[in-house]
Parts: sequence; structure tokens; C-alpha cells
Amino acid sequence: MNDATTSTTARPVRPVLDVWCELQCPDCQAALEDLRALRERYGDRLDIRLRHFPLEKHKHAYVAAQAAEEAIEQGQGWPYVEAVLARTEELGKRGDKLLLEVAAELGLDAEELDTALIDGRHLLIVDADQAEGKAIGVSGTPTYVIGGERLDGGKSQEGLHARIEEIADRLLAEQG
Repeated sequence: MNDATTSTTARPVRPVLDVWCELQCPDCQAALEDLRALRERYGDRLDIRLRHFPLEKHKHAYVAAQAAEEAIEQGQGWPYVEAVLARTEELGKRGDKLLLEVAAELGLDAEELDTALIDGRHLLIVDADQAEGKAIGVSGTPTYVIGGERLDGGKSQEGLHARIEEIADRLLAEQG
């Protein structure tokens, strides 16, 4: 039994939207508007989690995923992800230099981010996300998983925002 059901003061577990993303992916860049709208609509009632699924065709995606994990450690995960996604084409050309530049622009410790990329401290998180994604059938990005349903945004974003809201609203209503 989880703590949320045993205590009258504990908040119920929030519904989770896993976003399988790749930071060099133009489709993920296009999905940013939907993610912002979902965060604005649901606030802390919906847990939107970044999950990494770097694609082999993008040579800087794997290191960008590690950089995003370090940004999360430094308390700036989503701002960093959004800033890198806004520059996917530039990431393809500049790689690590862009990742460090974005970190500095956001006031992160860029030296610590660089060290994290060198020592590989976030490799296991990225690898685990990718393995889990493959296990559940993720083949491209963005892919969303909410309420046990997988929605593939790599083919088309059309209608996904509304479907995610529909599922989130149902899950929230079930919580009472």
C-alpha cells in the first residue's frame, strides 16, 4: 500500500505524463508549445517527466540528454531542455559547445556540466530511459505515455494535445 492511501494528509499520487524526447529532434521542438500549454493548464496536478530517447541519426543527442540530466540536478531541467530544443539545428552543428553555452546563458554551472559530460555521471539514467522506451515500443520522438496509453508524436502532433488532456482529466477525476 502506498503512503498516499494510508495518510489523510498525504496528497494523492499525481498522474504522470512521460515524454520520450530527444534534444536534437525537430519534432520534439515542435511539441514544446503543447508541453508548455499542458504545464500551464495542469500545474502541479500533472507530473510531466522528461524521458530520454536519443536517436542514432543525431550525433549530439546522447550527450545532450546527459547535459539535460545535469541541468535537472542544478534545478533548471525544463528551462534547459526548452533552450536546447529551440536550437536543434545549431546543436547539430556545434554539439557540446552549444550545450555549455546554453548552460551559461541560464546561469547554470557550465564547468560542472562539462565535468558531468566528461565523467559520464548521467549515462545510466539516459541508458535506462532508452532501454525502457524500447521495451514499451517507443521507436521515435516525441512519444508520450499517460494512463498506460502510448501516443506517438513523431508521426504527427495533430490531436495529441487534446488526447493527453482527455486522459489527464479522466485520471484527475478518478482521484476524486
